[in-house]
Amino acid sequence: MATAELNKATGRRKTATVSVEITKGKGEVKVNGRDLNEYFSTAAMRETAIAALTTLNIHLEVNVAARARGGGLNGQAGAMRHAIARALSKESPDYRAKLKSLGYLTRDPRAKERKKTGQPGARKRFQFSKR
Repeated sequence: MATAELNKATGRRKTATVSVEITKGKGEVKVNGRDLNEYFSTAAMRETAIAALTTLNIHLEVNVAARARGGGLNGQAGAMRHAIARALSKESPDYRAKLKSLGYLTRDPRAKERKKTGQPGARKRFQFSKR
């Protein structure tokens, strides 16, 4: 991290929102006061959450404090990746270019479609009876 001591950003995915604070440090990552390995149960979620740090190879130089709200763990991991990427993009134009090319700065708009009236689900229809 070159200039600022502290970078803050917010990331979103589905209905999950994550706010992160990035400071210089030894690579500690805390989510809601708990260690990353304790909070995210699978390796895939952990890798997704800190993908921006590992891509830039600075995961051992910074500490991340995250506050996750809403959604499930997978959505929170994606939101955390988005938040970390946004915070790091403020740091350096080089970081921004690399993260943007990988799509980490793009908010994933996919979310659950709402249920419609007169139907049992978003797309499913009630069974049609001819007679």
